[in-house]
Amino acid sequence: MSEAACVLLISDHVDGAVHVLTVPDGTVAARLTGRHLSEHAGFLALPGGRVACVDDRRGELLVLDPFAGKLIERTVPVAVPAEHLACDPTGRRLAVTTGLGKNTEPWSDVLTVIDLVTGEAARVRTRVGEPGVTVLGGDDPLVVLRHREPGALAVHRFADLLSASPGCPPVTPHALLPLPDDGHGDAQAPDSERVFAATGEGVHRARRTGDTLAGEAVIAWGSPARGWYLRLDTRRQALWTTLRGGDPDPLRWPEWTNQAWTHDLAEGRTRRTDLGPGLVFRLALARRHTAFTRVHPDGDELVLLGTDDAVRRFPLPGMDGAPRRGGTPWEGVQRRAVAASPGSDWIAVTRGGHGEVHLVDAQTGHEATRLRPGTPLHHGGHMTLRVQNDGAEGDPVGR
Repeated sequence: MSEAACVLLISDHVDGAVHVLTVPDGTVAARLTGRHLSEHAGFLALPGGRVACVDDRRGELLVLDPFAGKLIERTVPVAVPAEHLACDPTGRRLAVTTGLGKNTEPWSDVLTVIDLVTGEAARVRTRVGEPGVTVLGGDDPLVVLRHREPGALAVHRFADLLSASPGCPPVTPHALLPLPDDGHGDAQAPDSERVFAATGEGVHRARRTGDTLAGEAVIAWGSPARGWYLRLDTRRQALWTTLRGGDPDPLRWPEWTNQAWTHDLAEGRTRRTDLGPGLVFRLALARRHTAFTRVHPDGDELVLLGTDDAVRRFPLPGMDGAPRRGGTPWEGVQRRAVAASPGSDWIAVTRGGHGEVHLVDAQTGHEATRLRPGTPLHHGGHMTLRVQNDGAEGDPVGR
């Protein structure tokens, strides 16, 4: 494959398959079977077009290189169920937290840290919960865990964790920064060594100072709604999320409000754009657009928000087994995954349960083709789109 090649990695975590398709022609470049990837931990972009992910059944971190002749570059045993996955800005040092899996409450407190260059790995015990994680770079990297109930940003030295003795010993953070109890959503801006955590109050900011963190002013949502998912825009230094509002009862999901929220970190400017009611899950960042999928009983759509603030909406064919009125949008239903690359105008959207992926040209808004990787993509599956030098690794948190 050339450097301009574009590949789509599709995980069917229910069926246990990973498909690698070239875009836009849909040629199957590689396929893995018997691999049940953690949808929650997601895909982590690494330099050179590589990605990292976690096989929740085998308990392995996979480093995949879709541009090489051999897809699996490396495997490393890790603790599961994988909750969150992150690396330092170089892509060398990784951290995997554990938490909930398919249990009704979090039960595991094991954290795995990995050095991909030396091959070293260690497991330690931190605190039961559903911790988010970021890895701040430098000569002495820091692992920052975002805990809930009680909320805190817990700071550990990566070197201390990696040198821990065998047997998953408990570790104590050497620094703590208080946080509200409802944190959910993490991001890092490598250039400024800042970490961000989404809470009901807004986005909490902290800056690295030596081997600890200094809190900064909270970025307000500017809305009674809140964001649950936070990511860095590598095209420019900005944060993105979707603000979800309305009655939090999952049975009222068709009435949930949704706003695209973005905050320019350099200018300190925040924008909000209405997306419509229903379920809006994760977002994806293409070269000139930000993509959202909206699921609703009255019809699903792909919403594209351009860098010029223009909003375009495109209907998507319905899904058998889609969330219905009177039920929740989570249990036993089909959903959609969306993927894009900051180095491409292609946007991919799954049709859960149908084994189809809509490939849309964001510039024209037209569906160029419909890919069929060969498995049902129950629950919508999960995807990532990579161009070899697209800069996606500038966001060192799994998505």
